[in-house]
Amino acid sequence: MHLLNPNHPDYSHLDEKTKNILTSTIAFFESKGKKKLKADDHAYVWYEDFVTHLKNEKVFSSLLAPPAYGHEGSRFDNFRNCYFNEILGFYGLSYWYVWQVSILGLGPIWNSKNTKVKEETKNDLLAGGVFGFGLSEKEHGADLISSDMKLIPQEDGSYLARGSKYYIGNGNVGKRISVFGKNAKTGKFVFFAVRTDHPKYKLIQNVVQSQKYVAEFQLEDYPITEDEILSKDRDAWDAALATVAYAKYNLGWASIGIATHAFHEALNHAANRKLFNESVANFPHIKRLFIDAYVRLIAMKSFAFRACDYMRAGSTEDRRYLLFNPMVKMKVTMQAEEVINHLWDVIAARGFEKDMYFEMATRDIRMLPKLEGTVHINMMLVNQFLNAYLFEKKPASKVPHITEPKSDDFLFAQGATTKATRNVALGDYEEVYSKFNTPNLDIFKSQIKLFVDLIKELELSKEDTTDIDLMLSIGELLTLIIYGQLILEYAEFDKTDNDTLDMIFHVFIRDFSRFATDLAGKEKISETKSKFCLKLIKKAHYDQSQIDSFYQKSVLSLKDSYRMKE
Repeated sequence: MHLLNPNHPDYSHLDEKTKNILTSTIAFFESKGKKKLKADDHAYVWYEDFVTHLKNEKVFSSLLAPPAYGHEGSRFDNFRNCYFNEILGFYGLSYWYVWQVSILGLGPIWNSKNTKVKEETKNDLLAGGVFGFGLSEKEHGADLISSDMKLIPQEDGSYLARGSKYYIGNGNVGKRISVFGKNAKTGKFVFFAVRTDHPKYKLIQNVVQSQKYVAEFQLEDYPITEDEILSKDRDAWDAALATVAYAKYNLGWASIGIATHAFHEALNHAANRKLFNESVANFPHIKRLFIDAYVRLIAMKSFAFRACDYMRAGSTEDRRYLLFNPMVKMKVTMQAEEVINHLWDVIAARGFEKDMYFEMATRDIRMLPKLEGTVHINMMLVNQFLNAYLFEKKPASKVPHITEPKSDDFLFAQGATTKATRNVALGDYEEVYSKFNTPNLDIFKSQIKLFVDLIKELELSKEDTTDIDLMLSIGELLTLIIYGQLILEYAEFDKTDNDTLDMIFHVFIRDFSRFATDLAGKEKISETKSKFCLKLIKKAHYDQSQIDSFYQKSVLSLKDSYRMKE
């Protein structure tokens, strides 16, 4: 596993078309240069040049369309999309945003049985168009049940769309926006498609101060016929949830890209700066910060790649992605915040300076845990699997590392995902843990066993499981175990060395101890059970020679390997 280095990107395992898209996008940003990148960011310049690049390179019509609806060879392939996500995050979240909201906007279209809209969308894609997802509203957020967007039936069988949407990406230029609302007469849900150049589409404002355009728009009796209806009733509800279920996965990769660029910048700064006649990078506390940042990044990428396998293997019989996708959205993005915090303690005041990428990173990294459902919502989605994961361990087939070029079209036919969590077979997490042994991993395993005993001891009632404050603390411990499982599964494919794994679990032991301390302090935890929580606190194995060797080999070796062109 390597961190992205745009000077030496390794896409040799991908097909030529994909390699060309990825390398040409890196070339676009490097030609633009950091000075212009930052100037555009500070002046909130709409990135027309980037949209033009997307059009010229046929990016969306290649990467975001099922085979029948894009350029020749198009496919919605989540494995290769990981790399594009990472690149866009690496150079700036605003550039990633135009991609992400287009994925969201296309979801209800590809989910639909409306072939007419699909054919029109194909033409929009071939013309280089971008898209939007009209779900949220100012007063209700993403509360679908309370949506005030109405389709008002007319005598001739058509409708008039009336209402407003808020926080809608690409609302200024999207060729087509998928809009969620209700039939005013029946109250049933409906998804329909609108165009931003229609006279009844009123663009009100950009609700954020940013390069990205996050629109508030209003439909003023916008005429809709059955030709624009994407889905109705339960199908519309399922389309909304299914789209978010796979699209939020991309947020993890955006955060990986941001944190990786910040890592390069912080390392270059510290390794080339001397204080008290010593390189800053050699100070003991700086070593620890860099090691922790590096191994968190490696863990983030390992987990996200492995979660991709489960998403690509998804079927009506295998819904494990419904556990892992929320974790990419929630856990990986939160880990990226931790990485930035570590690096900021290294780079200090330099991180505020206007010529640094880091100044953008500190702002943008905070957004990702809060988009496509808060951390709290996604943690509760994970907590649904608590008993099934720890105790039921229903047998499940082994999922290979899926890298072949295929279109992941099941994502557009998921059906009712809200009912799908009830009987998901998750397998036995202990199987992969038993395959690996390092000093720190063995300590982490002992923490896992104590956590399982703790859950039995707590005897969580139905009331307890609806106490979000309590369950968020329990969820932090649960997600670390799941996180470690997939990292180890990926290590089997990636041949991750034992030193790296040991350093990863060195961090996890400390995280586990911190979360256990938090849980022990919860009001609902009795004194007796609080003492049980404190048993989970363990000290990581410490070997100074191993740490020094790892630091030189894996971290300091990256010094000056990448600087963005000015």
